[in-house]
Amino acid sequence: MGKYDALGAFLRRWKVRNDAPGVELSFAQIESIVRGLLPRAAADPQWWCMTEQAEPPHRRAWREAGFDAIADMAAERVYFQRR
Repeated sequence: MGKYDALGAFLRRWKVRNDAPGVELSFAQIESIVRGLLPRAAADPQWWCMTEQAEPPHRRAWREAGFDAIADMAAERVYFQRR
């Protein structure tokens, strides 16, 4: 099980229980879910962006759960939007 699998599982559970188009989480909340610190690279918006190229494990976790991520770097928050 990879570090970000817990985030994917959280988002899948959230999707079953909620009808909202997405959920917003702070970096701290994400770190709590994955039980570890986000890497320094997470401070770069590109780390969160959508891409059709080979997906790293962190991006694959929310994409496989059916979400895209939109990061607000100034607020240190990420909006996970249903696809």
